[in-house]
Amino acid sequence: MAVRSKWLRTVVASVATAAVLLTTGCTGARGAAESPFDQVDAQIGGAVAEELEAALTEAMHRSGSSGAIAGVWAPWAGSWEIAVGTVSPESDTPVTADMSFRAGLITTGMACTVLLKLVDEGRVQLNQQVGPIVGVPGLDGITFAQLCQQTSGLGDYYGPIRQYLIKNPERVWPPAELLASGLARDRAGEPGERWAYSRTAAILLGIALEEATNTDFAELLARYVTGPLDLGGTALPSPTDVELPGASAVGLVSTPGGESRCTDTTDVSNLSSSAGFAAFGAISNLEDLRVWSRALATGVLLSEESATAQWSTVPRGAEVESWESYGLGADEYGPMRGASSEIPGSLTAAYADPETGLTVVIAMNNSTAGTLFARTTALALASIGSKAEAAEGREMPLVELPWSAEQMLESMRERGICDPPAAEEESAEGEG
Repeated sequence: MAVRSKWLRTVVASVATAAVLLTTGCTGARGAAESPFDQVDAQIGGAVAEELEAALTEAMHRSGSSGAIAGVWAPWAGSWEIAVGTVSPESDTPVTADMSFRAGLITTGMACTVLLKLVDEGRVQLNQQVGPIVGVPGLDGITFAQLCQQTSGLGDYYGPIRQYLIKNPERVWPPAELLASGLARDRAGEPGERWAYSRTAAILLGIALEEATNTDFAELLARYVTGPLDLGGTALPSPTDVELPGASAVGLVSTPGGESRCTDTTDVSNLSSSAGFAAFGAISNLEDLRVWSRALATGVLLSEESATAQWSTVPRGAEVESWESYGLGADEYGPMRGASSEIPGSLTAAYADPETGLTVVIAMNNSTAGTLFARTTALALASIGSKAEAAEGREMPLVELPWSAEQMLESMRERGICDPPAAEEESAEGEG
């Protein structure tokens, strides 16, 4: 497929998005994602808000981030949106809740939703093998469904190139080069044999979708996800468009070989989306990921059959809790569906409960602590937020989370790279 210029890609994606909005209306799929929950228009306050802010602030410090953004939405009680810290360790400029950030592996769930939309249109099939579509040898037996379920057996390209991303974050990576790097890695097993996370699978998915439709993945994302949901701040940028739009926080990661993982950091703010492509290339913001999380969890963009397929989950390996599983492109932890992520300069997580609408989104600007740090932070906030008291005239639902905030906060602390300020530690000891 011919490579399109940045200008043409932008124009085509914009036209596609506009066409979708004209036919569905801005309130179509977005409204469908929101309406089941009847979100109370009020602020979550009191002790719950204090606990949420304390947890986020501690996570910011322990991750070595200078700033953090988060939101918790409990439809029966209200919402809590906050930004803490500054855009960089050297700056006095505060982060704000409307700033853009890199969505990271949340992109994969969007890519798999694009796949399922194409399945609904009859253009591809979940059990269809991708090898013949992309014309690459060594892919025998690998299907679209396995790419999204993380059961393809493909090795992960990310580990070997991560150091190069940190040293040269603006480099443009052709998807074929990333795929080749992943194919050179040892296989985790035969196709369909076992669950093993691989970003290579999402890269191959993006390539296969482009070949099957003769359409750039950025345009497919606009046509099938961001357009219908009216996600104006979410997109897959051009590979050469390396800066986040508007004011944003500096992206930090510990310097390879540096003396301190906590304080010796490298600025990787200007990161090419090509390093992640359909795996982790998208950018977004707090409000957009709130809407996306609910749409993903409820399957409102999909037919009933495809929504069921997306959440027919498999265990995340043999040594995980029974409530940890994986659908087509996203996690399921207890009732919470979504994803958490580490990419150079960013930690993100976004989860929603399809039954109660409880939703949590976080973003921090130092990626060193890793994906599990982001996940445990988000799940801790979910536990705290689930206890928000119902507004007048509403009933507080039973949100059955198989973990406590204390368990997730302790897990977060174990994975942290920095100690919080002494004043915080003393305060925490006094409260105990």
